[in-house]
Order: sequence, then structure tokens, then C-alpha cells
Amino acid sequence: MFSSIGKTIVLLGLGLVILGLIILGFAKIGVPFGNLPGDIKVERKNFAFYFPLVSFIILSVLLTVIVNVVLRFLKR
Repeated sequence: MFSSIGKTIVLLGLGLVILGLIILGFAKIGVPFGNLPGDIKVERKNFAFYFPLVSFIILSVLLTVIVNVVLRFLKR
């Protein structure tokens, strides 16, 4: 039982590392991840609200693809 939990934690960690590298790669090539068109940003005198909607959607798609690829390799 604990070995499957350990494998899951390792896979999640690897997924986060890969995702981090992808985000760093976007920053190196000039893609403003976290500041894309469609991200909601409201700034007032004493108030700031920021919700990266489009960035979250892209992050979700990338994470879904990575998880599906990893799970396909594990099933073989």
C-alpha cells in the first residue's frame, strides 16, 4: 500500500518539476506567463486584485498532457 503512495508522490513531484521547467522555458523565450491577455488585473489606489485566468487554463492543459503521458508510460 505504501509503495503505491510513494510512487504517486514521486510522480507528482516529477510533474511539478517538469511544469516548472516549462514555465521557466516560457520565460526565457519571452512568453509572459502569468501576464497573458485574458488574465484579470484590477489595480486601484489602495487595492489590487489579480486573477491569472488564461494562465491557469494553459497550466491545466499542460498538466493534463504531462499526467496522461506519464500514466501511459507506467501502464506498459
